[in-house]
Amino acid sequence: PFDAIIMDVQMPIMDGLKLVKRVRSDPTHKDTPIVIITTEGANEDRQRALQLGANAYITKPIQAPQVIATVKELLKVE
Repeated sequence: PFDAIIMDVQMPIMDGLKLVKRVRSDPTHKDTPIVIITTEGANEDRQRALQLGANAYITKPIQAPQVIATVKELLKVE
C-alpha cells in the first residue's frame, strides 16, 4: 500500500488524469491521497483532476515546502 501518490499529468504511456481515475477505481487505493504536480495551470485542468479524485493540484514551478506541507496536511501529520 501507498501512503500518498505524487504524480505529474504529463507521463509516458498513461497521463496522470487517467492514472487518477484508475487508482480511484481500485478499492485498495480509493482513499490514498493523490497530489498532482504539473505545468497545466488552467482552471479547467485543475477542476477535472479534482473531479476525478485528486486531493491536491500544484502547478509548477514548485517549492519543496509547499509540496511537503500539502502532503503532511493530507496525511494528517505534523
